[in-house]
Amino acid sequence: MVLALTVCGIVVALVVVGLFVFGLRRRLIQRSGGTFDCSLRWNAPRDGDPSGKGWAYGVARYNGDRVEWFRVFSYAPRPRRVLERSAIEVAGRRVPEGEEELALLSDHVVLACLHRGTRLELAMSEDALTGFLAWLEAAPPGQRVNVA
Repeated sequence: MVLALTVCGIVVALVVVGLFVFGLRRRLIQRSGGTFDCSLRWNAPRDGDPSGKGWAYGVARYNGDRVEWFRVFSYAPRPRRVLERSAIEVAGRRVPEGEEELALLSDHVVLACLHRGTRLELAMSEDALTGFLAWLEAAPPGQRVNVA
């Protein structure tokens, strides 16, 4: 009985510590500001995929001429993907379709892009999309930016 209580206590303590570290990581990512909720699908299919497969929920952060993307459900302190402003080409936007609506947050819009030849899709709110497109177009003089 004592052993069972000890094991349960250790499990509960580990869960609490894990959740605390999880929340602390998110707070550290958002500390510098310029963050927004953003789901990402890397190597996206050319015509979209209404099955919703491949989407990962994350937080994106502006950092100079880059957008750093962090997985939400991760303990990694570094971004999973880094997108350089000069390498992003916007191919179009659309609303989520089919099962994809269940994989993404309800008010998100999908932005199809190319980054150094890799097709990817970003899903974000309308407000975040407006800010993202404004950030792309605000590139310093002399940089090539393709926004459709």
